[in-house]
Amino acid sequence: MIKEHKSTIYTVCFMFSNDSDEVSDLFQEVLINLWKGYASFRNQSSIDTWIWRVSFNTCISCERKKQKRATLPLKMDINLFKDNDEDSRQIRRLYDRIHRLKPFDRAIVLLWLENMSYEEIGAIVGISTKNVSVRLYRIKEELKKMSNQ
Repeated sequence: MIKEHKSTIYTVCFMFSNDSDEVSDLFQEVLINLWKGYASFRNQSSIDTWIWRVSFNTCISCERKKQKRATLPLKMDINLFKDNDEDSRQIRRLYDRIHRLKPFDRAIVLLWLENMSYEEIGAIVGISTKNVSVRLYRIKEELKKMSNQ
C-alpha cells in the first residue's frame, strides 16, 4: 500500500516544508499514523481518500506543533538545485505564497492543484463541497493580494 501511494504522501509532505530533512520526518510521521490507524480503517471511503486525509492531518498537526516551538533554522547561502529560468521562478513564487497560507488552506490548494474535484477535496479535508468552493475562492483572492505586495 505504501509503495503504491508513496508519491501522494510525499506530495503532501513537500507542500508543508521545503526542507528535505523535515519532509523525511513528516513522511515518517505519516507512515507511523497510517500504521497505527490501519486497523481502524472501516472502508467508509476509498483507501486513497483515507491516505490523503491521514497525510494532511499528520502534516497539519506537525505544523501546529512546530509553530509552538521557537527554532532558528540553519540556512545555506546557495541552492545547488535551484532553476533560474522564468517558469521555475514563477512556480517558486507561487509555492512561496502557498506556504504563507494557513495549513488548512494550503491543504485545499494542494488538492485543487492535483486536479481533484470539489467533492473529493471535501471528503479528504472534512468539509462540504460548497464550503470547498467558497474557501477556494477566498484562497485565490488571498494569493492574488500576495502577488500585488
